[in-house]
Amino acid sequence: MQQFGFPLLTVFLFICTFALVYGLRDHRLTSDQAFIVPDGQQLTLLLYEAESLDGLIPVLHHSGLEFDEDQLRWAAGILRLNRFRPGRYVVNEQASYEQLLGKMLRGEEDPARIVIHAGQSYEQFYRRVSAQFRFTEDELRTAMTDTALIADRFGLPAHLLFGRMLPNTYEMYWTTAPEAFLERMITEFTRATNRLASQLESHSLDLDEVVTLASIVQLEARHQDEKPAIAGLYQNRIRRNMRLQADPTVSYALGKRGRLRVADYRTDHPYNTYRINGLPPGPITNPDIHSIRAVLEPDEHSYLFMVANPDGYHAFTRTYAEHRREVAKWRQWLREQDRLAREQAVNETLTN
Repeated sequence: MQQFGFPLLTVFLFICTFALVYGLRDHRLTSDQAFIVPDGQQLTLLLYEAESLDGLIPVLHHSGLEFDEDQLRWAAGILRLNRFRPGRYVVNEQASYEQLLGKMLRGEEDPARIVIHAGQSYEQFYRRVSAQFRFTEDELRTAMTDTALIADRFGLPAHLLFGRMLPNTYEMYWTTAPEAFLERMITEFTRATNRLASQLESHSLDLDEVVTLASIVQLEARHQDEKPAIAGLYQNRIRRNMRLQADPTVSYALGKRGRLRVADYRTDHPYNTYRINGLPPGPITNPDIHSIRAVLEPDEHSYLFMVANPDGYHAFTRTYAEHRREVAKWRQWLREQDRLAREQAVNETLTN
């Protein structure tokens, strides 16, 4: 028996060591010893580039996740997880090392809710959209002004693309490329307008013209319920071969928004509807579906003129004489607002 004592002891120690390591491994990779999310919080990790474990750890610390860095390195070594893909990863509750690290290893992103606002300028659009993706403002601007790309992929002139950026909330992946984002938006626009096929077929304007007029309605109307009336007014002017004389087109020509001066209306620009006949060459913003529907289903009336009211609605009139009276009221209100603003500024100066 004694000649077998040493080998048996060795085997016994090996078995005990294996059991201990296995038990430790099993214990150390459980959720309660891994990533912990503070109560009631949702943490989002953004990896801009493929990262090694050393590159990932600062991101994890910055996110607010609670974890033991030594255990993390040990677990990553055991699981052979050492390269993590770019993406947006959401942690709602505590997760094991294998769950979260494996997810990032495979690049299994969590989709983000992307909000597209209506009535934006180009620069607002570039800034707000890129803030929700990994791509930059410049990358989005480059894609949206690439005439060859837009013509090849979407069969559109570049100046018509912006009008198809339909406002809504969408689910997309954070790492989506600008070109893929535009493809998705065109798909969503096509799906939405296909539901309006019967109205489009019977309308005197084609789809591009409808979107262009809808973009003007979008910027003219502060209230959704007034859009059909505004759309009806502009279509009355089109039928009478009158110039649209839409203030938002002047602002578009100037490249800025705000109160217009008399000289601004004389701006020589292909989008200035005080200088051109008919519709401008393309949309001046991205209209929402309500504005598009308003153009397709406008109110039937005989109004040809409108001027803003202090409540954000408009006073509609049929004759130019009536219109001038309403303009005088509006200008008087503006003068009164300017006077009150000056008085307030003086009072604030005296108080300070």
